[in-house]
Amino acid sequence: MSDKPLILGVAGGSGSGKTTVVNKIVEAIGEDQILLLQHDSYYRDLSHIPLEERVKQNFDHPSSLETELLIRHIEALKEGYQIELPIYDFVAHTRSNKTLKKAPKSIILVDGILIFAEPDLLDQMDIKIFVDTDGDVRLLRRLNRDINERGRELNGVLNQYERFVRPMHLEFVEPSKRYADIIIPRGGENTIALEMVIALIKGKLA
Repeated sequence: MSDKPLILGVAGGSGSGKTTVVNKIVEAIGEDQILLLQHDSYYRDLSHIPLEERVKQNFDHPSSLETELLIRHIEALKEGYQIELPIYDFVAHTRSNKTLKKAPKSIILVDGILIFAEPDLLDQMDIKIFVDTDGDVRLLRRLNRDINERGRELNGVLNQYERFVRPMHLEFVEPSKRYADIIIPRGGENTIALEMVIALIKGKLA
């Protein structure tokens, strides 16, 4: 690739509708043009500690993610090199020995709740979008997802939210909103904001 890819960051709290926004962008621009890098793929491997200890870890703290590897991957993609994307098992909290080979595309879309809380990662991004949704809506969405899609118990989800998710949101995610170029209130339901963002990206590509 002669032209460097456009690096787009999409952040927002857990349950903010970030995934919906990402999917709408990919749908509008085209999968052939966008390489999606999810920060969640870069969780550190915890296979060295027993499973009962792994599940007690704070997965909402920046230190739980190998952000330095993600930065190296973005730098490699900018130079036109392929990367080996990690595969993470969210049930066992371990990283697979296998990886996915990914080649650079016109847009590298980086998605994650903590991506704006990391200064070196922030420096890599050309456009920074924050999906902003009320806390009660985010909690309800998280409850729905964790109970119905991940088979977790209500008490367990609420306990994790109270111990880790909410405090880490207030300490890292919410303050990182100030670094966004664009804030989308109400997430994927905000069609006007989404249309503006998609038009901006298409303009940059042109």
